[in-house]
Amino acid sequence: MDILPSASRMSDVRFSHRYRFAARRFLRRLNVRSSLPFPVQKAKYHKELEAAVDAVEKACRLCVDVKASLFSSDGRVLEKNDQTPVTVADFGVQALISLELGKLFPSIPLVAEEDSAFLRSRDILVDTVVNAVTAKASPTTEPWTQADVLEAIDRGGKNAFEFGSKPATYWVLDPIDGTRGFLKSSKALYVVGLALVVEGEIVLGVMGCPNWQEDLSEKPTADFEELLDVPSEAGVIMIAHIGCGTWAKRFSNVLNSTWTRCFVDSSGLVQKARFCIPDSQTWESLPLSTTFNATSDCESVGDNKILLLQTCCGSLCKYLMVAFSRASVFILRAKEKTIIKAWDHAVGMICVHEAGGKVTDWEGREIDLSADQIGRRIIFPSGGVLVTNGNLFDQILRIISQKSII
Repeated sequence: MDILPSASRMSDVRFSHRYRFAARRFLRRLNVRSSLPFPVQKAKYHKELEAAVDAVEKACRLCVDVKASLFSSDGRVLEKNDQTPVTVADFGVQALISLELGKLFPSIPLVAEEDSAFLRSRDILVDTVVNAVTAKASPTTEPWTQADVLEAIDRGGKNAFEFGSKPATYWVLDPIDGTRGFLKSSKALYVVGLALVVEGEIVLGVMGCPNWQEDLSEKPTADFEELLDVPSEAGVIMIAHIGCGTWAKRFSNVLNSTWTRCFVDSSGLVQKARFCIPDSQTWESLPLSTTFNATSDCESVGDNKILLLQTCCGSLCKYLMVAFSRASVFILRAKEKTIIKAWDHAVGMICVHEAGGKVTDWEGREIDLSADQIGRRIIFPSGGVLVTNGNLFDQILRIISQKSII
């Protein structure tokens, strides 16, 4: 199924002239050349993927600009009702990507983290978001207004679309996964994550990590802390398309930026593997802790000690690590009364899968993105989420089942 609307369908949608102007120009550019690292004939959704890459790159630059002035005294750091921090960047990224994708693929719904209810009562902050979006969005014939930006944010909100039980096609967006890391310091990893689901299957994904510094062509560093020593030119884009592999490159503003194929690592022994876990959980809370102790010192790894990487906030950062072969395993335990959101995992799932890895719940079953039949916003992995390089999957699943912690 070609989900790109025809010209006649686009004209039927009530989009303004500025949407059609930018959309036609972008589609003409896609028809002339492809910026993807594989033949477009192999990629059924290559137009959607190129648009997603373009949108995520713009969004990452928005994050960098906002972060540069994050700790000024103009109220950019906010706190939502659930006590999690949110910034102008979260709202700005969601609005920007919603606008960029909405003009090209108006029939495809967006499932995303934010809605504008919190923002609408703060006019000054709305103006700040509008300015941030306008500075990075594709040129239009008319400037974006507050109403445009608020509507774009709400396009991905929880009340924007009801799916029902049938397979659906939709985008899944996490504007900033690891907002706490975004707020910590210039060294913290955070990710803009976007995936496309078609009839229940993830078909493409794009992750942007503005603070990723490590050379893509080098072997993993022995000390992960070295990766966080971020230079002036940093950042990486990772993409995956079903059947075409996982690839990464520096942001396009870096000279000689080329795509590099990504593969998971080849570790086949638990003792030799590199693990990462959520910042909110401890090694002792996981089933492997009864068999193996964890250490952050790579020199101390032994028969009963495994290496636990001290990664930054956000689940998608951990998926990035596994797909990049910087980690072998990411394991998350589902907590009682904690809701696991689809946008924290969808894009990471396809990036790891196309890199040769495996993502399941703790019973070895695939993650069901359609379990939340109405909103497609929540997933229910039994026990938790297990992300591995594939080689270690059976061993770790056996340990989990033996410990009966689920």
